[in-house]
Amino acid sequence: MTNRSRPQGRAAAWPRLLPLIPLLLALGQARAQQAAGPGGEEEGAGGAAAELRTQQLQPVLLNKSRGLLGDAGSASEGTVSAAQLALRPLLRAAEALETVPGLIVTQHSGDGKANQYFLRGFNLDHGSDFASHLAGMPINLPSHAHGQGYSDLNLLMPELISSLRYRKGLYAAEDGDFATAGSARIELRRRLDEPLAELSLGPHAYRRALLAGSRDLPSGGALLAAVELAGNDGPWEQPEGLYKRNALLRYSEGSERQGFALTAMAYRARWTATEQVPERAIASGEIGRFGALSPSDGGITRRDSLSGQWAGSDRQGSSRAAVYVIRYGLQLYANPSGFIGSAEGDQHEQVDRRQTWGGALSRQWALPELASQLELGLQLRQDRVSELGLHETHQRLRGLAVRVDRLRQTQTGLHAELHSRWSDALRSSLGLRWDQLRGRVSPLAGEFNAGNGGAARGSQLSPKLGLVWGPLAWAGRSEFYLNWGRGFHSNDLRGATSRFSPVDGAPQQAVPVLARAEGAELGWRATPLPYWHSSLSLWQMRMGSELVYVGDEGVTEPRGSSRRLGLEWANDLALGGPWRLDADLAWSRARWSEPQGELGGRHLPNAIPFTASAALIMDERGPWSAGLRLRYLGAYALEDSGQHKSSPFWTANLQLGWRWHPQLQLRLDVLNLLNRRGNDIEYWGNSCTRAEGPACGGAAGEGLDGRLIHPMEPRSLRLALRATF
Repeated sequence: MTNRSRPQGRAAAWPRLLPLIPLLLALGQARAQQAAGPGGEEEGAGGAAAELRTQQLQPVLLNKSRGLLGDAGSASEGTVSAAQLALRPLLRAAEALETVPGLIVTQHSGDGKANQYFLRGFNLDHGSDFASHLAGMPINLPSHAHGQGYSDLNLLMPELISSLRYRKGLYAAEDGDFATAGSARIELRRRLDEPLAELSLGPHAYRRALLAGSRDLPSGGALLAAVELAGNDGPWEQPEGLYKRNALLRYSEGSERQGFALTAMAYRARWTATEQVPERAIASGEIGRFGALSPSDGGITRRDSLSGQWAGSDRQGSSRAAVYVIRYGLQLYANPSGFIGSAEGDQHEQVDRRQTWGGALSRQWALPELASQLELGLQLRQDRVSELGLHETHQRLRGLAVRVDRLRQTQTGLHAELHSRWSDALRSSLGLRWDQLRGRVSPLAGEFNAGNGGAARGSQLSPKLGLVWGPLAWAGRSEFYLNWGRGFHSNDLRGATSRFSPVDGAPQQAVPVLARAEGAELGWRATPLPYWHSSLSLWQMRMGSELVYVGDEGVTEPRGSSRRLGLEWANDLALGGPWRLDADLAWSRARWSEPQGELGGRHLPNAIPFTASAALIMDERGPWSAGLRLRYLGAYALEDSGQHKSSPFWTANLQLGWRWHPQLQLRLDVLNLLNRRGNDIEYWGNSCTRAEGPACGGAAGEGLDGRLIHPMEPRSLRLALRATF
């Protein structure tokens, strides 16, 4: 056996930031231009006027652009600005996505691993049916070692987000792979009004340092730089030892609508994880509530990228282009089933090493004689995976290679969309998208893997249709929407090229390369009062093949077709002065098309049927600012029959800010304010604890059925000091 892991010791990282302080001071010599000036940020996306220092909002911006009357194509799309993100207490960086109404972000392992996402009755696992983009680059990784569509947003620095544009459903021709439940496009700032340095501390060895600043250059462009170092042990009996390094360098000219940006990013993380554990192990006292079965789960990951974005306009219309190249690596050690296989444990290592390159090009033409706008676009992506492996391990030492492959896959997408205005109160959108995925899998190792591999391809034509009636002054200034469309998610290419199980060599049926989805939505959006924006969506969806997370194996696998329907209600209210309230409710019903499992059940495991959230914000008009957020998750089925369900729970997070000097601010985040006792995630699966031993499953050796849980972190305080220059 060879040890493939790196030392996990805690590094004294903070002194490494000291040489950057003179750089930030130099950047402070030039202030950013105002949003209306040359090169300002795009209006409606928050803009450069959303200052990190003052975080002051104008009343018209006190919403998530759900008041897009006359512009929106559906009731379930919107934009979140930087200022609206500034007062949200975040346990994890990816929780910025919870500004999307109804979307839930959680974790079932260490904080260096991609988060778990839930939306519209989907257990999205790590991103299987929600497409995420950052600065023009796709985040989801197809044919990933751990889970299809793996979307790791731990590299986000929330302070650098300029806007987050989201869509739910599959009604936009621009959205391709994984965008069945929805999509999010995160844009980064091009300038900061002032360089900043921030230091955050909290219990359990939590610490975070951020240095960021920008400078206008004589060439007319702007240079932005940021460095983040973070660490955390968490409440776990086995310290997490998270150590994260993050850096960004961006050169830009102009704005998102008329200009370009070149962005270099580098991200590294290592951690020791406390995986989900059998609930009975805690109840029996074998381990504590925050205990672990395996002392060496966790991982090491990296991501380096270089990307470019360009946008321009002329008399005939506008154009956009994006290119990117990404280098990515992951070594993930996990033992979700405990000790079914041996007294040494069932730990395995999942390895993913790849390079991804691609780009997108689109052109919009104004057709005034037809009162229309036509958009055509091309998207291209190739993933070259040099190592895609699954190994049996003990204490991160490799043993048997279960399966190792080399993979290359190319995805091509063409899309067209025609937006037409038929009258002052009626407009439509007609879209068409064509996608093709082709690739080849080459087996490298594995006792039963030699007979697998080969080439596979799939394609799909996806029409889209949208109708909008409004705005209608007589109906409380309302709009009504009707949307329909087809979309898809891709499946792991190894599943489409494997004829035999890599575990025991048994014959197995190949899965389709692309799994079709079809959905429709009836929506309403209104401004009943000047400072109250509300939207309502009734939707349904059919999936040709469902990706389901298997808790005792730690992977996703395709299963049968499914149906979903749901109702969502989102509201934003300006309460007067600095106060704002947003409140969201989401209900869904997810069922298999055909009975599944031994009991013939139709429930989709881990599909959350009801969520609710509310946030009360006091933006900074004087020295004080505050944000309080409540979140409720209803009970969900853990397995197909629906007999076993999770426990519902709600949590509250609080943020208080105090500026006692124009350039100094103190902020306190209280996470899990009321110290609620709940579980971030619950699964149903087979497992054996160390005390039970491998014989716990009897002669079949399958382990014992039961709940696998990952407890929610208890109340914790994080104190941050920010200085601007």
